[in-house]
Amino acid sequence: MSRLLNALFKGIEVLISIALAVMIILVFANVILRFIFDTGFAWSEEVARISFIYLVYLGSIEAMRDNRHLLIDSVLIRLPSIAQKLLYTLIQGLIIWLMMALTTGSYGLMLQNYHNKWVATGLPVWVVYLSGFIMGISIILLASGNIFKLWVLKRTVKDLITPQDESAATLE
Repeated sequence: MSRLLNALFKGIEVLISIALAVMIILVFANVILRFIFDTGFAWSEEVARISFIYLVYLGSIEAMRDNRHLLIDSVLIRLPSIAQKLLYTLIQGLIIWLMMALTTGSYGLMLQNYHNKWVATGLPVWVVYLSGFIMGISIILLASGNIFKLWVLKRTVKDLITPQDESAATLE
């Protein structure tokens, strides 16, 4: 199961890299075309915008997995162990609740825009809202996994809030 998850997240990293490359290439090419040749690709702005949206949303999934999201832990680490666990569970519960709102909202917008198309590319508009749906489901699963690790696997809150890269570096 761990190999499957690692492969899945490696795929997300590849998609992020592709989105960034597409965005940079299209924006740079469009700037060159406009300044030198007084023309440009009309569709490149839409593709770059979609690439940026997916870059941010997929990057948010990666940040959640690696514990690189914004967390001010100065109060959390000073609490007694049981209070840390309860507060961390509350935080993860709030994340789940917010991501459920994002997921249901994104799904509703996907349905609402199912027949709409982008003007220049002709791509379906619902593809943009799919990114919110994917991010919401993914972060719900990751936050639920964090609660599972805390209460069932008996991991400490400090282990769960430490960015994964740092904890791996200290073991070597």
